[in-house]
Amino acid sequence: MKHIAAVQAVVTTDAVDRKPTAAELDAIEQEMPLILAGVDLLDAQIITLDREPSELDARRLRRARRRVLAARRSLANTAAATVPGGAA
Repeated sequence: MKHIAAVQAVVTTDAVDRKPTAAELDAIEQEMPLILAGVDLLDAQIITLDREPSELDARRLRRARRRVLAARRSLANTAAATVPGGAA
């Protein structure tokens, strides 16, 4: 069996060795409230997997869903405000 490999180093850069750029880190930082809200929602959903949700569980789920929606809205509004010609 003949192995095929790229000759140029640029083509075969190892993604493991690459560090995130400043722009990628800034994007992650901006999305962090949405990420954390998603984790909270997932935690609330996991709690209710093996039992019938109580009233407290239902409130926890509603609050977590509202936090995710609010974080998405905030992120979308921020993105629209920073894009030239975006709806402001």
